[in-house]
Parts: sequence; structure tokens; C-alpha cells
Amino acid sequence: MEYLSIYKRLFSISQAGLQYGQDDFDKQRYQELRELSLQLLEKLGNEPIEVIEELFKNEVGYQTPKVDVRAWIKEKDKILLVEDAKTKEWSLPGGYADIGFSPLENVEKEVWEETGLTVRTNKLKAVFDTNLRKDIPQAFQYYKLVFDCEILEGAFIDNLETSQAAFFSLSNLPKLSEKRTTEKQLHILCKDTKSCYFE
Repeated sequence: MEYLSIYKRLFSISQAGLQYGQDDFDKQRYQELRELSLQLLEKLGNEPIEVIEELFKNEVGYQTPKVDVRAWIKEKDKILLVEDAKTKEWSLPGGYADIGFSPLENVEKEVWEETGLTVRTNKLKAVFDTNLRKDIPQAFQYYKLVFDCEILEGAFIDNLETSQAAFFSLSNLPKLSEKRTTEKQLHILCKDTKSCYFE
């Protein structure tokens, strides 16, 4: 995990150099640094270089963490989770934040797309940083913003992303999509903290 963090930082430096470098010779060096960092990521992840290059092909310009928005919807002692249509693993409803929407608009849009529910966002409940996780390596760094939401109306609608939505107690969780939502995160979110939780 320590090497992964270093390699991601090298990749980020190379991207910044390609974006802001003025000298053609420096740009060549930054391009070489980018290729070397991808090779290191390939070795660490045991994936062919083609897979790694495909993963990073759209990463241009200055590197910043990606933003993931999630909804915390509680009903009595149960939490709303959605099942991924492909993997059949469960997570809090949500996904990548889209350009042009505020964080609140993004989470409400994601909930509606994945569940058919119209929700109101009450407050930011937690911010999780994937770089602090040591259990599952991820190629990119994400800030996961979890918002406390309440259901206004609606019912599950078939869609391309999720196959079902259901409420679960912490003692009876389904198979979780660990890159999206962990049991540890759910336990943290269950605590009734008055201030936002950061990790």
C-alpha cells in the first residue's frame, strides 16, 4: 500500500508536469515519468500494461482526487442499500459526482437514478478518504461524501445500474461492494454524531 501511494504520487507529478511544463525537453521527461509510473503500477497490481493504460487514458491535466457522493437513508434501525446489477454486491446509493451539479443535487440525483426515490438532503454526515484505507488498493484517490437523506416519495424503479434496493440491519448485512461501502463505514455512520465525521 505504501508503494501504491508513492506510484500514484509519481503519476500525479508527471501529469502536472505535462500540463504546466513549458520546455519541450521537460515535457519529454514528464512523459517518461508517466510511463514509468504506469509500469510500476502494472507490477504492483499484476495487471497487463494495456489494462493500466486504459484505466488512466482519460487522466490528463492536473490530478485531483475524485468525488463520490453517497446517501445515508435510515428507517428505524435499518439502512437503505442498493444491489449492483453486475456484481450483485451492495452499497449505499450513490456514485461519481457529475459536473454542473452541487454535491446535494448530485446525491439526490444518484438516489433517484438508482432507487426511484425522491429524497431531501439534510446534512453532510461524513467524509471518507480512500487513501487512508489499507485493505483494498485503489488506483485513484476518492473523497467519499456521505449525506444524511430522508425519503419524500417514490418506489424502486428498474434501471441499468441497480437490480434492487432494500433496508438492512447492521447485524444482517448482504455482501458489500467493499470499494464503495464498507461495514466499518456503516458502523461509523450509525453513530449519531452532531458534527461531520472525517477519515
